[in-house]
Amino acid sequence: MTRDYYHLPKAGTIMKFLWKCAGGDRYLLERATYSDQIKYMCLGGIVFATGALAGIAGGYAFYTIFEERGSAIENSVDMQTVGLAVFFGIIWGLMIFNIDRFIVTSTGKGDGTEAITWGELKSAMPRILMGMIIAMTISKPVEIRMFKTEIDIKLREKQLEQQAEYQTKVDKTFADREKLLVADFGKIESQRTDILNRIKDYENQYRKETSEGMGGRGQGEGPVAKALKREQAKLEVELERFDGANRDELNELNSKKKELRLSKEKERGNNEKIANGLDGLLERIKIAHEVAGFWISLFITLLFMAIELTPIFFKLMLTKTTYDYLAENRDDLIRAENGIEIKYDFYKDKLGVERHLIVNHEADKLMFEKMKVSEIQKELTDYAVQKYKEREQKKIDENLDEYIKNINKDEQGG
Repeated sequence: MTRDYYHLPKAGTIMKFLWKCAGGDRYLLERATYSDQIKYMCLGGIVFATGALAGIAGGYAFYTIFEERGSAIENSVDMQTVGLAVFFGIIWGLMIFNIDRFIVTSTGKGDGTEAITWGELKSAMPRILMGMIIAMTISKPVEIRMFKTEIDIKLREKQLEQQAEYQTKVDKTFADREKLLVADFGKIESQRTDILNRIKDYENQYRKETSEGMGGRGQGEGPVAKALKREQAKLEVELERFDGANRDELNELNSKKKELRLSKEKERGNNEKIANGLDGLLERIKIAHEVAGFWISLFITLLFMAIELTPIFFKLMLTKTTYDYLAENRDDLIRAENGIEIKYDFYKDKLGVERHLIVNHEADKLMFEKMKVSEIQKELTDYAVQKYKEREQKKIDENLDEYIKNINKDEQGG
């Protein structure tokens, strides 16, 4: 369009893309004012930035979900997990971008003034609530990334506490199980232990006798030392006979003790793995609240809420401009072209609210034509029936007997 009084600068590719993000009509914006173009470019920029932030935050959240659990202070990167996080982050960002785009495009300008009335606020409340929810989902992953160093240290402390607590539970559990096992073989175990203690006692006495000499006796293997050695040998023979007589029970006891020790070592080995499982998204969010505190966490969430809700409030505050009048003119032309008439505030409903009456002239015209055709067909059918009746009456008047015979023939043939 050529104008002598006003020339618009040509819109670039980025501006047109941001118009599309804001749901603006490019055809009308290219014919509106530069201020309208800038407004919709800024709205589109906010919507696009929100989607991009959502993608980054979602990608980091998905990485935290999918990454292999380990020590909180180990910063190893798994490329497969990175690939999954990027894939799901892009999907998440596109989803939030489309939701924001729908929220912005479906939010009208209210009464067209800068003031936001209570009625406008009520009508926009569902969109505001959706925006608040989206803002919180974006802010939490960003928050745990901002305080990652502090969270890692705190989380590692919790992991070590979890390890110590789990280790105590494992030791107590297996100690109780070992007591039960010993109780099952208590008599044999106590008898064997008694023999071993007596052997050790004789061995200690023998060593003292040979090295120091007891009761004024000199050092060396004297009669008393030899007697102690003989008694020790007798007990060793008795131990061998005892082990031979109770071999099966002792083998079973030792086997179960060995299995118990192996199970205990296995559980102790799983201790670190179980404690490292504490490194999850929910736990990091909890620690982020502890580290940052209530107010800092709240301010971060409010910041993202402000970014998310800005387009909604700005659209409610915008006054009508050239673009809006062009849009109304476009809508009126399309309605007129399709035979749609709106009679504003035509009637009141049961609650006393004024409603518009929508008249679809094309549909009414088609309905009128169909009704007229139906009425004509009905009249023609009535006329044909009347003529048929008159013809049959003429036949009866001319020859009644012949008409009756034809009726009887038809009945007999039937």
